[in-house]
Amino acid sequence: MIADPHFAGNAFLAEIDRIYESQRARREAIAMTTASQRIGKLRALEKALLARRDEIRTALWNDYRKPPAEVDLSEIYPVLVETRHARRHLRQWMRPRRVPTPIALLGSRSHILYEPKGVVLIISPWNFPINLTLGPLVSAIAAGNCAIVKPSEMTPHATACMKSILADLFDENEVAVIEGDAKVAAALLAKKFDHIFFTGSPRVGALVMKAAADNLTPVTLELGGKSPVIVASDADLVLAAYRIAWGKLLNSGQICVTADYALVPEAMLRPFIAEFERAVGRLYPTIRDNPDYTAMISDHHRERVRGYLDDARSKGVEIIEVNPANEDFATATTRKLAPALVINPGDDCHVMQHEIFGPILPVKTYRKLDEALAYINGRPRPLALYYFGGKKEADRVLASTISGGASINDVAVHVLQDNLPFGGSGNSGMGNYHAEFGFMTFSHARAVYRGIRRDPLAVLRPPYTERTRRALAFLTKR
Repeated sequence: MIADPHFAGNAFLAEIDRIYESQRARREAIAMTTASQRIGKLRALEKALLARRDEIRTALWNDYRKPPAEVDLSEIYPVLVETRHARRHLRQWMRPRRVPTPIALLGSRSHILYEPKGVVLIISPWNFPINLTLGPLVSAIAAGNCAIVKPSEMTPHATACMKSILADLFDENEVAVIEGDAKVAAALLAKKFDHIFFTGSPRVGALVMKAAADNLTPVTLELGGKSPVIVASDADLVLAAYRIAWGKLLNSGQICVTADYALVPEAMLRPFIAEFERAVGRLYPTIRDNPDYTAMISDHHRERVRGYLDDARSKGVEIIEVNPANEDFATATTRKLAPALVINPGDDCHVMQHEIFGPILPVKTYRKLDEALAYINGRPRPLALYYFGGKKEADRVLASTISGGASINDVAVHVLQDNLPFGGSGNSGMGNYHAEFGFMTFSHARAVYRGIRRDPLAVLRPPYTERTRRALAFLTKR
């Protein structure tokens, strides 16, 4: 495995070539593995995650002060759920699936085989480096693929930890971790993989798709965008504010499925603000030195998010800093940011033009639900949509909008429901994974038709006769 992508010359390109070719040579043998063999690999990965949990916690603390409990909840637990679900159901997923026979082919049999795609590339982000790397990898392993994994260079400790774990479990001709920056990613994308799975921003997702097009490589793009939350007039305001605050401040807002902005009835604006402030105080009585509150990943990202506030403030927008202990963040050496509400920002504000990825929540007011729906539908399709309120209007919101996923009266929790697909739509991505959906993403659905000696299509083959025309009239009648 590549230890340093920055060493002299083009040696790292040669190393990429070597690992890639070794997996190409190995892919047929891996594709022939049985359900029992794949289950064994998943069980070994699960055991390794549990045995090395403290290493994972330490790595993420060193990368950006992620609290150990949050590591367990948002990094380790989701991968364990994936491995356990796949182990329970893999035999069923791998079984050939019989399909009904149409009347024109009476007597024949058909089925679908889900076959491994081959050698796949997984490019993962920094915000949940363990979860969003190993989660897709579980699906790739379950489907019988070889995989090259390229984690983000922004979480070096997490990458080193994963690299060590996977090196103990797999030969690099089956699973390999390649470290590096955008240059390394570009070198990998130039290869003809059998599938590319990318998680990141829409901007980089477009570049991945362009590179994949040169080799006609299929892609799964798990992107992001601005996911809205609608608070309805009949919503439980205490519940809504608490769960929105939890989702917004989890990982300090550095999560693609958090609420990126809230739409609140005009008459409920001030009560919502008050409840949000109370919720933050319950969750995080202190922030700056609170080990339960995650820091921003880098100084650059901290300043980027602060720049959104400065831009809104310069345009006369009301900013409400939520700082329960009145701590001083201006002189702090930490990369933490206090939560903030941005009240009714215009669409010219940067905070409304970019995915925030930080502990800031713009709050826009509306008079009628139709206004909120029109606002959402006038923008690119979000990765997630959230609604707090009664069932009747919730059904209307779901019917009137399109998003990758949705939660009613909660935020982000749909991601933990392993029987649901996870993925975006349009600007927020394409394709999905989790459980069987991930197995199918990394598999090719091969159509198999078994004919019989008696030809069911004999009457439909040339020369065409009156009998042919009668048969076609029967088959095409309403």
